[in-house]
Amino acid sequence: MDIIYHDVGGTHSVIVASAIHLNKLPTDKRPTKEEILNLPRFDKVNQQEHGHLLYQGDDEFGNSVYTVGYKYSSKIALPLIKDTYNLIGNANDDLLLVDTKPTINYTMKIGGFLSRSLGIVGVGRPIVTNGVLNAYSKIVKLVVDVKRKLEVETNQG
Repeated sequence: MDIIYHDVGGTHSVIVASAIHLNKLPTDKRPTKEEILNLPRFDKVNQQEHGHLLYQGDDEFGNSVYTVGYKYSSKIALPLIKDTYNLIGNANDDLLLVDTKPTINYTMKIGGFLSRSLGIVGVGRPIVTNGVLNAYSKIVKLVVDVKRKLEVETNQG
């Protein structure tokens, strides 16, 4: 199965969610700021990477995990991903699109805007990192729910 964590920017909540999914961040405690900042793509996805699937790794079930940011074009991007997936011969039940937008808080939005849109990284990155830490339990819950679903499907298949 291919799992795609997606949101508008593709550089904060999706990166953290994919790291949790791949067991690079804990589910039982909040990570440190340094652990978040040390994620290779955290707050580093650029404009040219929007709309591109960014491979993050394979999980313990053998699923490939990707992230994507699509700016404000989800109504176009998500159906295009599904249709392309089918076009290359894959079934939609082998694709899981996971929306991380419900985990995003205002602090993340403000910090992300300052850092990624305005390029004021020195101000925005600490703000968005604090926002991620405050939202961490919501991101963990989302990922744990995804992995439970995958485990059930793996055991049934």
